[in-house]
Amino acid sequence: MREPVELRRQRILSVVQSRGAVKVSVLAAELDVSVVTIRRDVEELTRVGRLRRGHGVARPVVDAPEPTTVPAARTEEPAGDGAAVALVVPERHSYLYETLHGARTVLEESGMRIALHIAPQSAGAERPLVERALADGARGLLIAPRWRNARSEELDYGWLAEVGVPTVLMERRPRPGSALHALDSVCSDHWYGTHLAVDHLVSLGHRRIVLAARDDSPTARTIRTAFAEIAAARPEVEDWSIVLSSPAAVPGPGPQTPGAPAEAAPDPDGDATAVDLAALLRERGATAAVLHGDVDALMLVQRLAEGGVQVPRDCSVVAYDDVVAALGSTPLTAVAPPKAEIGRAAAELLLYRLAGTAGATGPVRRTELLPTLKIRGSAQSIPTPED
Repeated sequence: MREPVELRRQRILSVVQSRGAVKVSVLAAELDVSVVTIRRDVEELTRVGRLRRGHGVARPVVDAPEPTTVPAARTEEPAGDGAAVALVVPERHSYLYETLHGARTVLEESGMRIALHIAPQSAGAERPLVERALADGARGLLIAPRWRNARSEELDYGWLAEVGVPTVLMERRPRPGSALHALDSVCSDHWYGTHLAVDHLVSLGHRRIVLAARDDSPTARTIRTAFAEIAAARPEVEDWSIVLSSPAAVPGPGPQTPGAPAEAAPDPDGDATAVDLAALLRERGATAAVLHGDVDALMLVQRLAEGGVQVPRDCSVVAYDDVVAALGSTPLTAVAPPKAEIGRAAAELLLYRLAGTAGATGPVRRTELLPTLKIRGSAQSIPTPED
């Protein structure tokens, strides 16, 4: 489903307001649309007074401190003299770009030069970028692999465990007992974030709740698992179910190794196509939904309205990610993982490892930061009979 123009423009506003001046080419890469389209959007937002336009740059109406902007996809800064730290994140991933900015701030303040590598969506894209960074003399590595499915994650374990320089995973928690179990990592406690969403809805009187979530990232899979565990354990929850938030939000075929069986395609009768949320809510008698991630959440709210379900009158909604949740026509209550703080903590841990022998040989650190709940206007109490 094509992204509505207004939603795309809201995303542009969110990026510019959070970073300050942003190149039009960067916006185009992050939003996966043409530069011509972004330029047209910026011109219209400038015309109505919501942005200012410069030479190939979109600026907020109110000046902010000079930002550090994300280069366009697949752009790297040279590592030259070997004094750089390599930063590797997936392309077109607004959530992790906020994490990237947090890391970049710490590294730049320390005087550390950064070699930024943005991995395309193809399977196994991170490995050649890391190898290139190491060949250029990178001293350390901060990385958030895409890991769309368990198979792609497992195939990264071997080479990533043998990188040979201090490495910190950002927003990724390897499988227990794997080759990366003892690798430094900093991530959000998504179990706790899911708990915040369910607990908030239960406190408002909701007893039948649906999770519509992606299934193409480690975060998405953690949220799905946590929701099932939490909802099943809460005696107040009478009925719960999990569906995909978008038909495109599936893990997809993973990279294959010789002799490995191909991954099964999504079951056409399973949750891969169960995105008619309005019909599902009616079928289950559900009065509330948790939606992951933000863009899918805003689009699902629009779909609900088209199906005659109004938020929050007929269905209370809590979004997960809080990247653009506040920008909907109905601002969405949202779980907000500490995205920038994850990047800062990961960079600080890497600098500690690079500082000397004690840091390099100290115990492995697996740090979790707790999300928060941003209450807005998309969730309300169930009316009582006397109401």
